[in-house]
Amino acid sequence: MQIDTTFDAPERSERQEAVLDVALGLLVEGGEKALTTAGLARAANCSKESLYKWFGDRDGLLSAMIAYQASKVRGVEVEGGRLTADRLKALLVTFAQDLLGVLSGEVSLALNRLAIGQASRESSKLGRLLEDQGRRQVRRRAIGLMEAGRRAGLLRFETSEIAYESFYGLVVSDLHLRMLLGEDAGPMKHEFSRRAGRAVDAFLTLYGTGRDTAAA
Repeated sequence: MQIDTTFDAPERSERQEAVLDVALGLLVEGGEKALTTAGLARAANCSKESLYKWFGDRDGLLSAMIAYQASKVRGVEVEGGRLTADRLKALLVTFAQDLLGVLSGEVSLALNRLAIGQASRESSKLGRLLEDQGRRQVRRRAIGLMEAGRRAGLLRFETSEIAYESFYGLVVSDLHLRMLLGEDAGPMKHEFSRRAGRAVDAFLTLYGTGRDTAAA
């Protein structure tokens, strides 16, 4: 049996990902004003024509940046025979650690602060892009894993959306808000592994069936 909880992410070359890294760095260092086509082409040592070819307009670039950032919360692939409770727990912990690591990063904080700052503008699309290319993709990955656990008889829940909301709340709680408001994430990062483990334990207490191995 193979359970694939990844999603269809756009394929990018190493060169394109390197350019996206530069773009994210410009955003963190200088904010929205620093992220111009000319500035990115100069900083990434590429032509503006290449940028338009790869990403299209500015919204396309922002969408690619957000999707690339979201891809750092890894999907999982389970291969082999039965999915065990221990394996499911390990996958959930890995996912939770990735989620905390991405949300606490300077890039994600900069993108979210920028979207919040633009929320009152009718023309702003960044909030929608963050939802479509960021949060929604991460949610799909987590729900895919949870559905695999339910099919295996290791999890029990009414709807996957409610289960995900519980999982997210247990993992993140008010941590992301505190970081967005300026609290230093550095000291918190040492506790991410323990925090992820505690959150998954609580999630399995709520939704686990108590079985050690998957149902036949």
